[in-house]
Amino acid sequence: MTRAILLASTALLMAAPAAFAATGGPAGGQLALTRVLLSTGGVGYFEYEAAVSGDADLSLEVRRDQVDDVLKSIVVYDDKGGVGTIALPGAEPLDTAFRELPFSADDLTSPAALLNAMRGAEVTTGGSRQLTGRLMSVTEETARLPGNDGATTTRHRVTLMTADGLRQLVLEEADALRFTDPAVQAQIDRALSAVAENARRERRRLTVHSRAPQDGQAAGERRVRVGFVAEMPLWKATYRLSLGTGLGQNGQGQNGQADKGKGALQGWAVLENLSGEDWRGVDLTVVSGNPVTLRQALYTPYFVERPEVPVEVLGRVLPSADEGAVTLNDARSAMRAQSEASRAGAPPVTAMAAPPPMPGAPAPAPMGEALAKAAPYGSAAGTPAMAAVQGAEAGAAEGAQVLFHYPQPVSVPNGGTLMMPIAASTLPVERVALYQPAADARHPLASLRLRNDGDTALPPGLLTFYDRGTANSAYVGDARMATLPAGESRLLSFAVDQAVTVDREEKPSRRLSRATIADGVLTLSVIDRQSTTYTVAGAPDADRDVVIEHPRRPGWELTEPANGKPEATATAYRLPLAVPAGKTVTLTATLERPRQERIVLTDLTADQIAARASAPELPAEVRQALTTLAGLRAAVAEKERRIAELEHERAERIADQDRLRENLKALPAGSDLHKRTLAKMAEAENRLDALARDLTTARSEAEAARQTLRERVKALAI
Repeated sequence: MTRAILLASTALLMAAPAAFAATGGPAGGQLALTRVLLSTGGVGYFEYEAAVSGDADLSLEVRRDQVDDVLKSIVVYDDKGGVGTIALPGAEPLDTAFRELPFSADDLTSPAALLNAMRGAEVTTGGSRQLTGRLMSVTEETARLPGNDGATTTRHRVTLMTADGLRQLVLEEADALRFTDPAVQAQIDRALSAVAENARRERRRLTVHSRAPQDGQAAGERRVRVGFVAEMPLWKATYRLSLGTGLGQNGQGQNGQADKGKGALQGWAVLENLSGEDWRGVDLTVVSGNPVTLRQALYTPYFVERPEVPVEVLGRVLPSADEGAVTLNDARSAMRAQSEASRAGAPPVTAMAAPPPMPGAPAPAPMGEALAKAAPYGSAAGTPAMAAVQGAEAGAAEGAQVLFHYPQPVSVPNGGTLMMPIAASTLPVERVALYQPAADARHPLASLRLRNDGDTALPPGLLTFYDRGTANSAYVGDARMATLPAGESRLLSFAVDQAVTVDREEKPSRRLSRATIADGVLTLSVIDRQSTTYTVAGAPDADRDVVIEHPRRPGWELTEPANGKPEATATAYRLPLAVPAGKTVTLTATLERPRQERIVLTDLTADQIAARASAPELPAEVRQALTTLAGLRAAVAEKERRIAELEHERAERIADQDRLRENLKALPAGSDLHKRTLAKMAEAENRLDALARDLTTARSEAEAARQTLRERVKALAI
């Protein structure tokens, strides 16, 4: 396989072709469809071939909606000659046809709209009332129809400026109306032609100029191949797996015995020909992979928005914006080094020259790795070297793909469906019961472990199981199969195994592994445990190889069972369990997660510290230290309660003093009540003085207790 065909396969140059034909050049041949590639990327590559000699012009017609894909992907292979240019008509959008006309496409929707757009043009009416004048206006009016039902109709009154002055006529009553100026009439004719041309599904013809060899050799007959890319329906893979022993609905063999043998696998590709033409004897290949397929509107004209600057007048200067500068010598040397590096190891290519003939053996892929791997049917026939095109060099990209090539020519009518075999082999099969709690909480799924011991991957698809243990094949079930790379296996579930029952019991717990105190912080190293016990009641008449999918949790580690590392998917561990017939077997799966709890001791109350100190899992030294801290914290709390009591009493005394002062203002001076009030105020003042002294002492004692607590907490290091 040459580099050219590898590039074509990797890029998946696949498109729905339209009719290709060779026009009469100096030695033009007829292009015929010879090769089709269909990809799981939803595109298809179609390759046409012609025998030419000398210079030749090869043309192909494509639908208008395919031109963007053609411009993106068209490729020409010429084993001796070269390719000159590829030409096609312009896009010619509808707005381009109206760009220089005095009316728009919307003005052609009605005669009234066109006449309003052509105000000032001279028109002539026909019939019994002939008028010639320039259009002034077309106004809409409502007229009542004859009869008593009140029906109305809409008419348009045309006002003309004639040699005799303003004249009017009803457009719907005029026998004829034409523009006097032939140039105006020609503009309208061209616009209507453009609308009609745009309305139909037009096609575009591309012309590929194939050039004869330029090296002086005899210009003999040579082969030219042309291909391009466009959208195609996705091809689908389906499989059939036939097992040699009886397979019941529970997934077991005859007499309840598990079968760990072989299964005959058939793989088919289901594809549709929606290309627009028949395939007659084409070389057919389907490609499985996940390629990047892109679209771009290359056939649509784009215009760059340019800033508008004022007209320069004398005395006005408009400097250009400065965007920085580079050292010219450094820039040139860097560009030269990059250019030389890109050409290292490759001789210069002569512009438009043909590459050397393709060698007999396939050339290795760039970077020493195949870009697409061929399936057992083999790869497609060798493709000649790509025609040389003057321009920048291009490198090859890597991609993981598998090609399935049908060895015989294929014919499919346009719109038809085809099933093409892509696999036929005998693969190892093992029967298991797969327990997935999300699928069925009580019963496992009857499943098969299918291993791909071939050399190529199998694309994803549905798989149908058959039992051939009896005289007639029996349908067993269906399964979904993901991509199966070579050397890997997949569990394919096709039924619920009602004979096996599974119960689950979950027990969360936590275990303290270490406790330290430093800088007033209690650090607890804790291990969270989540244990799940699976109790599996086996089938009464057959052994089972059960696989339990236990969910994985981020940050948690499986510690039980500890006998080796189990299989794991992205979301679950797969734990094997042998369940004899009629027996009940248990399996415990334990997940553990280490974490730390940091507790600032000074933020806890005495009761909270005492509760921590009573935890039996803590070391004795830590419990003793916490008990001591709880006593100190209780002492601080007692001092704080004393302060709160004194402050409360002081607030009450002050409020009572304020009340007595208000009462004193209303009492007669010298009265007995006045004297008693003064005595109470004196007594209250004495008590306030005593409370102030007690508060000072209590606050000092509380601060001393806090300091003792802080020092003891800071000094702890366990």
